[in-house]
Amino acid sequence: MQILLTKAENSRLVLQIDNAKLAADDFRTKYETELSMRQLVEADTNGLRRILDELTLCKADLEMQVESLKEELLCLKKNHEEEVNNLRCQLGDRLNVEVDAAPPVDLNKILDDMRCQYEALVENNRRDVEAWFNTQTEELNQQVVSSSEQLQCCQTEIIELRRTVNALEIELQAQQSMRNSLESTLGETEARYSSQLSQMQCLITNVEAQLAEIRYDLERQNQEYQLLLDVKARLESEITTYRRLLEGEDCKLPAHPCTMEFKHAIRAPHVSTVPCATTVPCTPVPQVGTQIRTITEEIRDGKVISSRDHVLPRPL
Repeated sequence: MQILLTKAENSRLVLQIDNAKLAADDFRTKYETELSMRQLVEADTNGLRRILDELTLCKADLEMQVESLKEELLCLKKNHEEEVNNLRCQLGDRLNVEVDAAPPVDLNKILDDMRCQYEALVENNRRDVEAWFNTQTEELNQQVVSSSEQLQCCQTEIIELRRTVNALEIELQAQQSMRNSLESTLGETEARYSSQLSQMQCLITNVEAQLAEIRYDLERQNQEYQLLLDVKARLESEITTYRRLLEGEDCKLPAHPCTMEFKHAIRAPHVSTVPCATTVPCTPVPQVGTQIRTITEEIRDGKVISSRDHVLPRPL
C-alpha cells in the first residue's frame, strides 16, 4: 500500500514538474515576445531620433539660407546705393534732363516686395516645419511614453516571472529532495521486504524439508506397519491353522493313557511321535500338515483399498 502511495505521489510530482516546465516555457515565450517588441520600439525610437536630427539639420540649413539671402539682399542694397551715388557724383549738376516718361520703377519697393515674399515664404516654411516637427515630436513623445510604460510593464512582468521561476526552482528542489528521500525509503523498504522474504523462503524451505522427512518417516512407519500387519496376519493364520489342527486331532484321538502324552506333544511347538508302552497297543499317529497364508492389504488414508490372500502349503 505504501509503495502504491509512493508511486502515486511520484506521478503527481512528475505532473507538477511538467506543468512547471510548461509554465516556464510560456513565460520564456512571452519574455522573448516582449523583448522583440521592446527592440522594435527602440529601433522606431532611434529612427525617429534620426529623423529629428535630420529635421534639425534641415532647419539649420534653411536658417542659414535665410541668413545668406538676407546678407545678399543687404549687399545688393549697398551696391545699388553705391552705384546710385557714383552716378549722381558723375553727373552732378551739369545735366538737367527732363523726360516726360512713365514713372520710373521703384527698385526698392520691388526689392521690399521680394523680401516680404521671401520672408513670408520662409516664415510659412518655418511654421510648417515647426508644426510638422511638433507633431512628430508629440507622436514620438507619445510613443516614448507608451514604450516606457510597456517597458515598465515588461520589467515588472520579468520581475514577477523571475520570482515565479525562483519559487518554482525552490519547489522543484524540494520535490527532488522529497523524491530522493522517498526513493531511499522505498529502497530500504524493498531491502527489508526482500530480507524478510528471504527469511520466509528459508523458513518455508526448512518446513518443506521437515515435511519431507515427516512424510518419509510416515511412509517408512506405514511400510513397517504393513509388514507388522502382514506378520500379524500370518501369525494369526498360523495360530488359527494350529488351533484348527489341534482341535481336529483332539477329536480323532482315542481315550487311553497315550492320549495325554499325544495331546501334550501336539501343543508343543513341534509334533512328537513318542511310542506307547509295549503292553498297550497304540494307534499310529497321523501326520499334521501346515499352511502359510499371506494376506496383502493396501491401505490409503486409513481405508482398505485392496486385499489379496495367498496360501502356500508347508511340509512338516
